[in-house]
Amino acid sequence: MTAQPKLTELASDIVGLTKAPDLSRRNFFMTASAAAAAGYTLAAGPVRADAIKTPTDGLKAGDAKVKVADGEMPVYYARPANATNPPVILVAMEIFGLHEYIKDVTRRVAKLGALAIAPDYYFRKGDLTKVTEMPQLMPLVNSKPDAELFSDLDATVAWAKQQGGNTGRLGIMGFCRGGRTVWEYVAQNPGLKAGVAFYGTVVDPPAQAEIWPKSPMQRAAEMKAPVLGLYGEADQGIPGAQVEAMKAALTAAGKTAEFKIYPGAPHGFHADYRPSYRKEAAEAAWNEMISWFKKYQVL
Repeated sequence: MTAQPKLTELASDIVGLTKAPDLSRRNFFMTASAAAAAGYTLAAGPVRADAIKTPTDGLKAGDAKVKVADGEMPVYYARPANATNPPVILVAMEIFGLHEYIKDVTRRVAKLGALAIAPDYYFRKGDLTKVTEMPQLMPLVNSKPDAELFSDLDATVAWAKQQGGNTGRLGIMGFCRGGRTVWEYVAQNPGLKAGVAFYGTVVDPPAQAEIWPKSPMQRAAEMKAPVLGLYGEADQGIPGAQVEAMKAALTAAGKTAEFKIYPGAPHGFHADYRPSYRKEAAEAAWNEMISWFKKYQVL
């Protein structure tokens, strides 16, 4: 039997997912078969029956393929149906693949007036939405090199431009591991106007150093656009001290960033399909994101 890694060896975003949910309210959750049929991942645990559903009215939305260095990457996109040259916002997913929650968020972003695109940059490992156990999922997502990730995101931006998106007004937002992606890509791409990281880890496990050369904290001085960090006070994987250290590093480097800490909110507080969802914090954070993108001329 393969030994499972200790919590201290896991990425902070994974640690934040390890607490067992409260299942005392049985009618609060979908059955596993219903959740799967609705397009939600099962690896994250039980799926809330009242998960938010955003309609496609007024939007053009669907699946597409983006040419990348070694093939074609699936993406989900949504945009205002009649918009010309809309701003472009990348939606960086959690570790669970391109499932219904990420697609719904993409539609929500499109309703703000953007061409929103969620790239499935784990596609080389198969369809992660079908992986139901965290121990099987973790090695797949942790094997994704940053260099490949950046190349995939660059290809997504190029595709957005081909589709008539205004990449001169380019933003990125993401959740959990996708929050880390926000920090990393803002340090990488000078074409970004702004980024918004929902509970993205800023410190990497040492074991990842070969394929993740620098953590967001180590790249603080390289940030090329303003970033808004949205974190939960009760996040078990990303302690407040870590967020404060990132804030200090960015300040020392003269970079523009703001942080919002939501009292009592756990990791995944925006994920309305999971028990970690906190409606008040999620709505407040979403509004902060909108204001941030407006302030820095993405929206």
